[in-house]
Amino acid sequence: MARNISFMLAENQIRARTKTVTRRHGWLFLKDGDPLTAVEKNQGLKKGEKVKRLCSIRVVSARREPLAAITPEDCVKEGFPEMTPEDFISFYAGHNKIARDDEVTRIEFEYLD
Repeated sequence: MARNISFMLAENQIRARTKTVTRRHGWLFLKDGDPLTAVEKNQGLKKGEKVKRLCSIRVVSARREPLAAITPEDCVKEGFPEMTPEDFISFYAGHNKIARDDEVTRIEFEYLD
């Protein structure tokens, strides 16, 4: 059974299929080939609210690296071509309350549907 992965901050990029990389604080258990279900949000659902499925994806590669290691090419793969690496680091670190040098899991994926 596929595990849910939330794309609350990048729902539009998932719907447009412009995002092929995501970073997560944690997610150490992922392996290449793992199936995932992309959802709007997984936590903070109101009473009676259900998880909204976006699509099915499969992990192409997963590795640990410092958040600050993001490249301009990965900003594009993250679905944010207008952002510089510094912009993305500030955006990600601010939303996830982590430091720029904290390790994250860089997850590259492909769409299955």
